[in-house]
Amino acid sequence: MMDLPAEDHAALRDEGLAYEVFEDSGMLCVQLTDFPLPEGLNATQADILLRLHPLYPDVPPDMWWASPALTTATGGTIPATEVHETHRGRSWQRWSRHLSSSAWQPSTDSLKSYITLLRTELATAGAAA
Repeated sequence: MMDLPAEDHAALRDEGLAYEVFEDSGMLCVQLTDFPLPEGLNATQADILLRLHPLYPDVPPDMWWASPALTTATGGTIPATEVHETHRGRSWQRWSRHLSSSAWQPSTDSLKSYITLLRTELATAGAAA
């Protein structure tokens, strides 16, 4: 069974995040449960799904999914979040965010740095409200 590197487990625990690791359709998945959201969005927390390539961390994370679907606090659509997908029998809003080839360094980046990016993107979406 695929699993996260030990440093990722440690980083998630250090952040105080509740999470579950599982395999789905050949992908290594991490579900962050009740992930705290910044102001400016229509919810204060959501589950976040990360679907990682089997060669992670050599292959960077690409996109994440939120449930429930998020909008701005005023109901505005957040760019590149219009697609919904079903994973594990549940509807997820896909956040289409892609790293440039130089933005991920497998020797130094980890889920900790990716979650920092995720938080920045969520804050930017909330600030645009």
